[in-house]
Amino acid sequence: MNSLKKSILMTIILGIFAAAGGTGQTVLRLEDALAIAAESSPNIKRVKLNLERSQQLLKAQLAAQKSNFSLSFNPLSFSNERSFDEYTNEWYSRNSLRSSGTFTVSQPILWTDGRVSLNNQLSWQNSYSEVTDKELSTFTNNLFLRYDQPLFTYNQTKMALEELELDMENSQIGYDMQLLSLERMVAQSFYSVYQAQMSLQIAEEEYSNQQASYEIIKNKVEGGLVSLEELYQAEVSLASSESSVQNAEVTLMNAKDQLKITLGMDITEDIMVLSGISVDSVPIDLDEAIRFGLENRLELRQREIDIQNAEFSLIRTKAINEFSGNLSVQVGLFGDNERFPDIYDSPNDNEQLGLSLQIPIFDWGERKARIKAAEASIQTQELSLSDEKIDIVSNIRQVYRSLQNLLNQISIAEQNVRNSQLTYDINLEKYRNGDLTGMDLNLYQNQLSQAKINLSNAQISYKLELLNMKIQTLYDWETRSSIVPEEYKK
Repeated sequence: MNSLKKSILMTIILGIFAAAGGTGQTVLRLEDALAIAAESSPNIKRVKLNLERSQQLLKAQLAAQKSNFSLSFNPLSFSNERSFDEYTNEWYSRNSLRSSGTFTVSQPILWTDGRVSLNNQLSWQNSYSEVTDKELSTFTNNLFLRYDQPLFTYNQTKMALEELELDMENSQIGYDMQLLSLERMVAQSFYSVYQAQMSLQIAEEEYSNQQASYEIIKNKVEGGLVSLEELYQAEVSLASSESSVQNAEVTLMNAKDQLKITLGMDITEDIMVLSGISVDSVPIDLDEAIRFGLENRLELRQREIDIQNAEFSLIRTKAINEFSGNLSVQVGLFGDNERFPDIYDSPNDNEQLGLSLQIPIFDWGERKARIKAAEASIQTQELSLSDEKIDIVSNIRQVYRSLQNLLNQISIAEQNVRNSQLTYDINLEKYRNGDLTGMDLNLYQNQLSQAKINLSNAQISYKLELLNMKIQTLYDWETRSSIVPEEYKK
């Protein structure tokens, strides 16, 4: 078993003991970190709130399409006024006491943008006028059905609903994309901690070797076999190695803090990551990867939503200073009587028909200029869609090349670790026999440490790039399965 495998095994063993020993240290696997981040990450909380906003706005708009019941009540109003009667050419006084209420049921019509309403207005009035010197107390009731229909314009109600549906879809896409992005962020932070742990272990291993070397040279100096200069150099190397351990400890603590911030954990909590990295070559077909990317990437749907919103903006812009109208129809019954039960003894029919038109004459080119600006916005969004497709293809090609290169780098790094370990073991024996100086041995020790770090970095880079390919294509190449959310599958 080579030294790197021993280090990995040591990490796992230490983690198990930390979890079972009641030290208060939280041991995390990558799966655990992802689960914590999905609930506690600040970024996820923000997109969840945005998704909640869109859901509630859409819910409110759907509720607005249903019948609305309202009651307005004016319990008391009194007036006392002085008026001039042109017929008698006299001034007179008039006062009235009034109470009224209106009950309305209103229903918007989605497909026509019209509105139908049933209204009932009930009132009581007591009035006195000096002209007739008579006091009158009456009940009145006006029951009518009314329909209002906009003409020669776009359906505002339907468009508002469609815009909120698109906003809801866009927020859901943003949430799903944030989850994917979070997976990459968590993996990067997680592996940074793992790298820092490995660097610390390598530094401690190097420090242990330096201590052993120091004891060897110390014994040789005391036996008069080597000069005192060798001991001084060994002390310098030992101190340098100890400093490397301390630096690695600081780097590890900083990496842990960053991981805890990414996960949304308490920054004072003590954590340790477990990750036995094994890299197996995952076959990826470039053409297939590009096809998956163009079929599945949610950013493309977002660009399509941007185009649809820009088209809605164009429709709204065309309505500025346009020829439009409104048709209103009202039918009902009106009754009045001094006694409430007899209000409809002699009812009167009430009918109203109204048609209003808005005819623009001259606006100095305002409408035309605004339409051109809206059309330019649509073209801009269409270009963004085209650019997004190009970026997707380009990014997939780059990730694919990077994966192939990293596989080669891993193979080279593994060979370097084996060779460096053998070289170090051979020269360590020479050092023990007095055929090699401590300074020369340090070079081989540093070479071995760097080879181990390079292998670890290459393996982690491959894992991250494989995850990047998964995100770029929304396809898990290790399990050979699509990760497109169900609601987006055609």
